[in-house]
Amino acid sequence: MKRRIGDRMVHPVGLGCMNIMHAYGPPADEGEAKALLVRALDIGCDFLDTATIYGLGRSEALIGEALGARRKEYFLASKCVLGFRDRERVLDGRPEAIKAACEASLKRLQTDVIDLYYLHRPDHKVPIEESAGAMADLIKEGKIRYYGLSEMGEEQLRRAHAVHPVAALQSEYSLWVRNPEIAVLEACRELGVALVAFSPVGRGFLADPPADPASFHATDMRRSMFPRFSDENYAGNLPLLDTARVVAAEAGCRVAQLAIAWTMAMGDHVLPIPGTRNIAHLEENHAAAGVRLTAEQVARLNAAFSPERAVGPRYSPAGQASVTTEMFDFEKRQHGG
Repeated sequence: MKRRIGDRMVHPVGLGCMNIMHAYGPPADEGEAKALLVRALDIGCDFLDTATIYGLGRSEALIGEALGARRKEYFLASKCVLGFRDRERVLDGRPEAIKAACEASLKRLQTDVIDLYYLHRPDHKVPIEESAGAMADLIKEGKIRYYGLSEMGEEQLRRAHAVHPVAALQSEYSLWVRNPEIAVLEACRELGVALVAFSPVGRGFLADPPADPASFHATDMRRSMFPRFSDENYAGNLPLLDTARVVAAEAGCRVAQLAIAWTMAMGDHVLPIPGTRNIAHLEENHAAAGVRLTAEQVARLNAAFSPERAVGPRYSPAGQASVTTEMFDFEKRQHGG
């Protein structure tokens, strides 16, 4: 059942640690967040994914505080380039910045090595080869074991891989967001790179009940960065869930579990990392690894969620400008391309 990253085998469903301290409203209660992290290890969730920017370092620190004594029990991923300085977001892919960020992350995480360290976003001012070279140096120094890329396309993947082998490419991938299928899903398979699928539950859309935009906190990024949740688009997306509910009932699982299982069915090299603050949801997500979909069910879901049926762009213009993931032609038209 386990899946490979580098030469390590991990449970196929990891835990994304962004929304514990970041993105979807105010930070979680820290005691509850630590209890969630402990419970993750207790049920066998051994792949934790965080980043420097999440909570301006607080997500990393919570992992260190809650799980530092159990460090050998989990595969730890974090990210650099997208960071902070004086509590302001910065984007810096220079080698010296990457190495400084790694040192700071190691301290917050209370560890001497990060298993998987990503370039969180492309820095258009720095050639990817220079940033990849810094990662190679960190591997030689024993401070990270593997490196990866996040929200980048096939060209940057191949360029970075030519400098030093990339272990994982992280990208948003779900029934609702099919962009990896344009190029990187197959490129990762070809190169032996794990595709780590973040937001496999569609930022809450692919849940039962689905996320309710009317309930979002004023600081929730879904209010501004993800147009599919806007008043003019959201209602048009809800009919997509009809087929998902039918197939979930057939498979004997919840819709969120179905969504996670679908990402796993897209290839043995795909590892979903759903995020949650809720222990019951954590346990359900973890159990999704046991959901088996037939080829006919996968085909029905693929047809129901064909990319052009999603209403609204994946990202706002500013969000789209921050990534180099491939777009479908209809998305290029949405963004004026």
